[in-house]
Amino acid sequence: MLNNLSQKFQGIFARLSGKYQLTEKNISQAVQEVRDAFLEADVSYPVVKALIDNIKEKALGKKVLGAIKPGQQFIKAVHDELVAFMGGEEAPLNLSQEPSFFLVCGLQGSGKTTFSAKLARFLKKKGDVQRPLLIACDLQRPAAVEQLQILGSQIGVPVFSIAGEKDPRVVAKKGAEHARAQKHDLVIVDTAGRLHIDAELMDELREMKNFLKPTETLLVANATLGQDAVRTADTFQKELGITGAVLTMLDGNTRGGAALSIRHVTGKPLKFEGVGEKVEDLQLFNPRSMADRILGMGDTINLVRKAEEHMDAKTVEDMEKKILDASFTYEDLVKQFQMVKKMGPLKGLLGMLPGMGGMNLGDLDEKKFYRLEAMILSMTAEERRGRVELSMPRRKRIARGSGTDLDDVNRLVKMYGQAKEFFKKGPNMKHLQKMMGG
Repeated sequence: MLNNLSQKFQGIFARLSGKYQLTEKNISQAVQEVRDAFLEADVSYPVVKALIDNIKEKALGKKVLGAIKPGQQFIKAVHDELVAFMGGEEAPLNLSQEPSFFLVCGLQGSGKTTFSAKLARFLKKKGDVQRPLLIACDLQRPAAVEQLQILGSQIGVPVFSIAGEKDPRVVAKKGAEHARAQKHDLVIVDTAGRLHIDAELMDELREMKNFLKPTETLLVANATLGQDAVRTADTFQKELGITGAVLTMLDGNTRGGAALSIRHVTGKPLKFEGVGEKVEDLQLFNPRSMADRILGMGDTINLVRKAEEHMDAKTVEDMEKKILDASFTYEDLVKQFQMVKKMGPLKGLLGMLPGMGGMNLGDLDEKKFYRLEAMILSMTAEERRGRVELSMPRRKRIARGSGTDLDDVNRLVKMYGQAKEFFKKGPNMKHLQKMMGG
């Protein structure tokens, strides 16, 4: 996501890094390149102009500090302005009443139904709500109700629907009565979309909003549409009044302009971003995280959150001690790998590390890591714990059991031995470079 924009910024900053001081001339040149990069990313011209004016003012007003290179100061000016432009901080959800009603709206194909289920799972897992309910009010799209019911069963959240009912307002009213009677603390209403905004859609949504009185009216916008998504958000804000927006399909081939534009145009914050098709692929929209990604600085904010969600703190602490005193075993390695796998595809995780955004991870063969896991799992318990020597007959048996070659097993044993030796001697950069070079 945002690879093209990120690579352009890396080039701009690289050219500026050779300068000894920030002057009006080199700043103007860099700002011009930043402007072009934003326009190519499908950020609307008024938004780009406001951004550029602020960046130039901040960059020119900065004194060059002795300990900080001019290029770094310019990067900081761009980063700070991007963060401020997108709201500065994460925007909280309003769960002030019980039940809290969330009205989910948007055009057809934006991902409203999937987002509704993702949101219910997200808030339930976080512990913000205990008994969420989904109401299926998308009666326009074929199988939309069935889709929500399937997603609801996957996440363990009930779905209210009325078979044969044609009026979504009736379903919403009956669903609200059911939610209050059953003491649900959160009600997420999935509404119908259209191929384009029309008066009938807005009248229907306004009526539902009037009697539901939702604490949140969330617009779901497809990030791949760029400025069209921004225009849709602006219309929904003027016609209906939204409390926030959600960008879906940020994992696709999107240029990212909508992420920068929606708050400026509507005055409403982005609250979530969809980063995949699975029900767990939803994260809070964090302006600092988005600015980091745009500038190619990785995404450590969401990487840490993934680690906290999927990794056991006690296990991580124990493993850290074993690594530092070189007492870890094959069994420890496979446990670590299995924990990392829960966080998502390895390419995605590596891309979240600072400095990795600009690297081509397309050739990364994740199957190699699965082969390592297969080899370790083909060992006996004594072998995994390092209590017996892996003789040649044992290595051949491990290769057969894991569907790999003897050379693969030999490489695993060598890599394991080098890692143990590395930590026995104590980590230092020269030794690390030597080991990685091998």
